[in-house]
Amino acid sequence: METPAITRRALLMGGAALSLAACTTPRDGLADGLGHIRQGHGPEAVVVLHEWLGDHHNYDPVLPYLSDDTYSYVFADLRGYGLSKGLTGEYSVKEAAADVLALMSSQGHSRFHVVGHSMSGMIAQYLAVIAPERVKSVVVISPVPASGFKTDEAGLKRLAAVIDDDEAARAAIDARTGKRYSRAWRDRKLALARQAATRPAMIGYLAMFTGTDFSAQVTGLTTPVTAIVGEHDIPLYRQDSVQKLLGAAFPNFAVTVDHEAGHYAMLETPVLLAALVERALANPASGKS
Repeated sequence: METPAITRRALLMGGAALSLAACTTPRDGLADGLGHIRQGHGPEAVVVLHEWLGDHHNYDPVLPYLSDDTYSYVFADLRGYGLSKGLTGEYSVKEAAADVLALMSSQGHSRFHVVGHSMSGMIAQYLAVIAPERVKSVVVISPVPASGFKTDEAGLKRLAAVIDDDEAARAAIDARTGKRYSRAWRDRKLALARQAATRPAMIGYLAMFTGTDFSAQVTGLTTPVTAIVGEHDIPLYRQDSVQKLLGAAFPNFAVTVDHEAGHYAMLETPVLLAALVERALANPASGKS
């Protein structure tokens, strides 16, 4: 069940959220499609989606290590992010999935693989629900499950603080990487986050990944799903949690652990992540791990 976006925004941000929601136009700019970059010219199409605190630039360190002759990658920015900052909307999982389908159709890809990171891991799962005939396989990196990021009121306040408070954002980044890195790392990741998105988009997608639950719809879905998780992430995104939340739903599921990463494997271990993603694309999960 999906909580209405305006209601969820009000819970998160108070009166300011309502005014931000009111100024958005659900289909504004859709004719132009999602902003994106392309890499590769191979026969297998792959759309790659980003997290809440970053746009397609998160994947820049990975680009040199991808197999351009095997895959055609489309790195897409969701509404309000990166090359799609000019697109406003509802910032819902339904809208995001519809945008991705429209983008891949515009690129001439009737069938494709989906790679989603964190909140976009949720979007990737939803794409498999609504377009199983188009989605060949799903790779999710430190994914939010179909049931959403469940948290209490205090947890919501901490997440909402990340939108405007740099120290809160640094603390969230630090926690998601096992508190192993320097201030320079936290500042670099914060800079990526601050240039990535508009404030309304951050509010909207926070409402999405904390207030959406379509877990009943994914149960028994046969699309191959591979999860890549970081050993040093917060508990929700670690192997045991992801195995329980996703493995119980998808009959064709496997999980791989990146032992040197936290939540941001594309920034922490780019060479390894490229290999793990392409291994999953080449050999989609065919049974319980």
